[in-house]
Amino acid sequence: MTTATARPVTPIGIAAALLASVEARLDGVDPDVRADLARARALVAGLDDYVGRCTTPASHDLDALEVRTRAEVWDAGLEQEMLSGHVEGAFLRMLVGMTRARRVLEVGMFTGYSALAMAEALPADGRLVACELDEHAAAVARGAFASATAGALVDVRVGDAAATLCQLADAGEQFDLVFVDADKAGYAGYLDTVLDLDLLAPGGVVAVDNTLLQGEPWAALAPSSNGSAIAAFNARLAADERVEQVLVPLRDGVTLVRRVA
Repeated sequence: MTTATARPVTPIGIAAALLASVEARLDGVDPDVRADLARARALVAGLDDYVGRCTTPASHDLDALEVRTRAEVWDAGLEQEMLSGHVEGAFLRMLVGMTRARRVLEVGMFTGYSALAMAEALPADGRLVACELDEHAAAVARGAFASATAGALVDVRVGDAAATLCQLADAGEQFDLVFVDADKAGYAGYLDTVLDLDLLAPGGVVAVDNTLLQGEPWAALAPSSNGSAIAAFNARLAADERVEQVLVPLRDGVTLVRRVA
């Protein structure tokens, strides 16, 4: 089966592609200008690969899940580029270890790469609840979890995430780490639910994905609906006195949030 080539979906990846396109179309330009452009392209285009090489390799289970995801035929707005990938997976796994999280909640699982990466850092009695709306993506994830060492720690909940969050709150559940990577227009509602219904344990951390959204919040003349939603969410979060946060420029942006004491 032929695997489609992934398109750039991060600010760095998009910038690298633009620089390469401009460089290819320059004729008769001063050699010093061309040299500076080539240097800029090399700096930008090589960053992600270098970061990946300097990050602990993914497990065999994660590599197999990535291969499986990229081989699937996706529709209904899903695409292989939604995969968290090696470096972000390692970041999330490190976050679980650093926070000593035992209970993790994921809102928006896709095929389970980030869920499995985090589960690999959980203790044997740990638990990760992963919410996913799409049955196809959830089926791919469950297939991968079935043969993965840490897969048994993942509890997949298929359905509307907002409803699942309310069910978890009604059951008195609390989580040490919450990872949000679902529909961008729903981010504010998910965070409010996690905070207002006390789903976040004392001292817990929320990580929110795609908060740079391909550079659209600050660089797009006409941002997409997702770009506008992320820009609004970021502005709202920055003004939210309940929390403190830092936006980490990792891949497409990950914002770490914790409740102010």
